[in-house]
Amino acid sequence: MGSGALIALVAFALLLVLMTIKVVPQQSAYIIERFGKFHEVLKPGINFVIPFFDKVAYKYSLKEQAFDIPEQVCITRDNVQVIVDGVVFLQVIDAQKAAYGISNYVFAVSQLSQTTMRSEMGKIELDRTFEERTTINRAVVEAIDEASQHWGVKVLRYEIKNITPPQSVLHAMEKQMQAEREKRARILQSEGEKQSAINIAEGQKQKVVLESEGVKLQQINTAEGQAEAIRAVAVATADGIKAVASSIKNEGGFEAIQLRVAEQLVEQFGKLAKTNNTLILPANFGDMASIVSSALTVVKQQYPQAPSNPTPVK
Repeated sequence: MGSGALIALVAFALLLVLMTIKVVPQQSAYIIERFGKFHEVLKPGINFVIPFFDKVAYKYSLKEQAFDIPEQVCITRDNVQVIVDGVVFLQVIDAQKAAYGISNYVFAVSQLSQTTMRSEMGKIELDRTFEERTTINRAVVEAIDEASQHWGVKVLRYEIKNITPPQSVLHAMEKQMQAEREKRARILQSEGEKQSAINIAEGQKQKVVLESEGVKLQQINTAEGQAEAIRAVAVATADGIKAVASSIKNEGGFEAIQLRVAEQLVEQFGKLAKTNNTLILPANFGDMASIVSSALTVVKQQYPQAPSNPTPVK
């Protein structure tokens, strides 16, 4: 055997070894077919196959993958056309079903996502499409999961990326939002004016109540002051009368009263002369002693304790 043949034999042996050993990366799965029929799924790590009998028919990544869903035109419940696109996240969980359950699971998931999206968008009105995104996403995931049970893939989530209404609808929505904001502003302004009027009225009410309370207190205080003054005058008058009565009993008291009565009589007649043009005088005005005696007769009637024969005033 020549050196060339030896080299060829060694090369063939190395080739057989390389064809026998299959190294599968982590989070990957290889489908092995033997004579064109499914044989096994190679797990991550070193695996051994039979050269020329076994072949790697499919290679799948078991990682979570994201695929764009092309934009499409959907018609809402109120007959408005919107352009919607999204992204779907899925993962191969059964490499054998992914290989033999469907020819292209990515294309199938994309088509089913678009179909479900059109169906869901047709159930809601345009104004609710933005607030119902979570509901739509959940419905798409449930629909794909139900159909992909035999595909060996699991749809983890679906997200709507954009919902684009026509320009005319966008302008109408902007005008609607502007009108709504103006409406809220007018309502807030009217509420403020209403509250201001209520506050002013309440303040006026409290002012009137407080003023009336003040007047009431003032009148009460005035009345109490007048009553107190009347009581003081009455007490002073009573004290004066008591003092006069007590003085009459003393020696010379009645003579003092006589003198006082005469002085008062002369004083009052003097005032009449100053304030009136016509002066009416008693017939016996010249006899001042008799007039004083008449006045003292009244005093005696008021004060019986007075002496019966007082000294006449001269």
